[in-house]
Formats: sequence, C-alpha cells, structure tokens
Amino acid sequence: MLKKYFNLVLGFVALTLVLVACNSLGSSKSSEASGPSKKDPTVIEYWYPNAETQGGKTVVELINKFNASQGKVVVKGVYNAGMYQGLMKNLQSAVAAGQSPALVQIGWSYREYFSNNFKYVEPQTIIDKYYPNDKNFLKEKYLSNILDLAVNNKGSQVGLPYSLSVPVLYLNMDILNKAGINPDDLKTWEAVAKASEKITQVTGKKGLYIAEAADTWNVQQMMESNGAKTLTNGKASFDSKEGIATYKFYQDLVKGGSALHIGIDQGQQAFVSGDVGMAHLTIGQRKNITQNSKFKAIAVPSPTFEGKELKVPAGGSLLAITADKAEEQKAAWEFEKFLYESDSVAAWTQGTGYLPETTDATNNKDLATLIEEDNMMGAAYSTLKNLISWAPFPGNSGLQAEQMLLDMRDRILGGGDVSTELKKTQDAINGLIK
Repeated sequence: MLKKYFNLVLGFVALTLVLVACNSLGSSKSSEASGPSKKDPTVIEYWYPNAETQGGKTVVELINKFNASQGKVVVKGVYNAGMYQGLMKNLQSAVAAGQSPALVQIGWSYREYFSNNFKYVEPQTIIDKYYPNDKNFLKEKYLSNILDLAVNNKGSQVGLPYSLSVPVLYLNMDILNKAGINPDDLKTWEAVAKASEKITQVTGKKGLYIAEAADTWNVQQMMESNGAKTLTNGKASFDSKEGIATYKFYQDLVKGGSALHIGIDQGQQAFVSGDVGMAHLTIGQRKNITQNSKFKAIAVPSPTFEGKELKVPAGGSLLAITADKAEEQKAAWEFEKFLYESDSVAAWTQGTGYLPETTDATNNKDLATLIEEDNMMGAAYSTLKNLISWAPFPGNSGLQAEQMLLDMRDRILGGGDVSTELKKTQDAINGLIK
C-alpha cells in the first residue's frame, strides 16, 4: 500500500511543490505508523524415506513441532518411497533439474556414493561460519565411533548420524510356544533354521521371514556373521566359500517351504498379522510390531553362525546439508539442532525403535526408562559392541552396485545357482569400481 502511495505521489509531482511537500509529509507519517517490515521465514525442504510404519508419523510430528516453535524457518517434509535407494534416485533427478533440497537422510550404504556425486556442506563448516557458540557440538553430542560412521573414505564429515539401527529377530511367542521352541535357543542361524522348519511342521504357518527391502542389509548381517566380507579394500569380495554357504543356507530355507520369500511390505505385514513365527527386521519396526500385532511379540539379538563371531551392520542414516544458499544452510542447521535435542531424539526413538545416537539422549526420563525396560530395545542394544559398517561401495558405483546385489538376491531366492550368481555379480560390481 505504501509503495502504491509513493507511486501516486510521483505521478503528480509536477502539479505543485506544495502538494509534493504535503504528500511527502503524509508518507512519512504513514511509514512511521507501519513500522519496519517483517522478514519472511526461510523455507527449506527436508527429504526422508520413512514410511508411515517406520517413523513417518514421527517425522511429521517433529517437523510440525519445530515449525510451531519459532518463526524464522519453515520446514517442508518430503517423503521418498523406496527407502534410501528410492531417495537417492529422486535426489539425482532433483539435482539434475536444479532443485536440490536443503536437508536429506542418506542411508549408510550410500555414504560414499552420495559424497562422491553430490554437493554437501560439512556441519562444522556451517558452525564455524555462522554459529561459533556451537563449536563443540559434534564432540559433545556423539561418541567418536558413532560420529565416524558419517565420515567418508576421504576423511570428510559428510553429515551427522541420525537413524541408528540394527537387525533383530522378532518372535511371535504364541506360535513359538505352540511349536515348543525356547527363544533362548535361537542364538545361531542353524538353530533358527531348525526352529523355522518345526514351526511350519507343527503349526502350518511360515517359520521365518528375512527382510527383502530395497537393500541387502539383512543378508550382509548373515554373510559377515559367517565369516564372509562384503567389501575388502574397496572391492566386492562376497564371492567366497563363506558367502556361497550363506546364500545356499538362505536359499534352502526358501526352497524347503518354511521361509517366506516376499517383498518387505508384505513380509512385515505377514508377521504383524500372525502368519509368520520369526522375522529378521530392523529395530526400526519395533513400534509398528508392538502397536499393531495381537500376539505376544519379543525380540532376540541377530543370530550368528556356529563358531563364528557375531557381526551387525549399522543401519539407518545420516543427515546431510545440501543447501547452496547461506540462509538455507543456516535454516537446515537450526532444524538439525532441534532434531538432536534430547526430547526430539526421545520422540524419534519411541516413534521408530531406532537406537538413540546422541550422548545426552537419556536426559529424557521416558527414553531412559524405555531403554532399561523394553525387551526389544535391550536386544538391539546388546549388539552395539558387534557393530560394523554397512558396506558403502566407493566411487560412482553405489546405486548400480546395490541394484546388482538386489537382483542377485532375487535370482538366488528364485532358484538360481548360488556360485554362478555370486561370481557373476561380484565381477560386474568390481568392473564398476576402478
């Protein structure tokens, strides 16, 4: 309105000097009355892969709480289907179109691919430039081994750990009790296989489901707990005696009819509906299982193979700032700090089942009680000492390598020759890594 008024004054400036003076006076009074203009908030996008059954509701709740808590930043959440692989594909398209979000969740297995192919800003860089009071934030918030999960092969802090998960073996105790199976006996994959067969024989239900998500995280847990290595010195190395034995073991369970071979959404629902006795899934499914199942559900730690050391790949994600503009970088950092407050971490943990990643998370009393008393959380926590990296394929090969592993898994579970498939896939992946 003020701008329009000034334009009107200028349009009639030739009429008389008196009129100009009068109008100028009126304008001055109008300006004083209106006061300084209020700055519009900075709007940023936050991309996440969490479906409704795996923390999506909590993501929305946290965004809404942050937006309501202040007026400087507005966060718009963007859900990406297909978990971390789906998000990476969408990010690739968005960046090519010049529409990069400000903050993204990056799965651990895509750490190298992301940092080699996309622009990001290290969190300490933003802190040093704009937030000197936060100079010790990283050291104070994280244990060094947890913080290092987000450091790439070149030593760059790609982002900050956010979702921290491990696979656990969920059990339907109604089915296990009917089949006469003691959960304390399920410490090895060999014991799990026998239990799976017994469940099917006694109850007619499927004994086991191993997650078939858009990644091979669960298979890596099995392989590395049998002595195989997914990566060695930056090269695929799963085509080994132990790798072949692991996939043959998995294939035989499916062929024998006691293990379910089906996509992740259907598999999780089959367990929640009471149609499967055991499910090897992320601890991030804890809330979905406890809230939506009608049977007694517990969890035990991921099994290992007889005589082998338990290895558990760290699942979940890091948060990376991809904003180009300074205002958006600062806005992303403000939102990140909110997400790492102890109450926010508690809400995230309670809403998903992910393990708290920060050192001060248990300042929230409800979270401290949950960790101490919840069976599923206890099963997950007990394996943190066995944590290893989720294999991040180096260079530009991440998306292609992961898809090759997925295709290999599906061909093997569909009846393909294990030795042939592992050799063919390993050679193809190593052909990409140069």
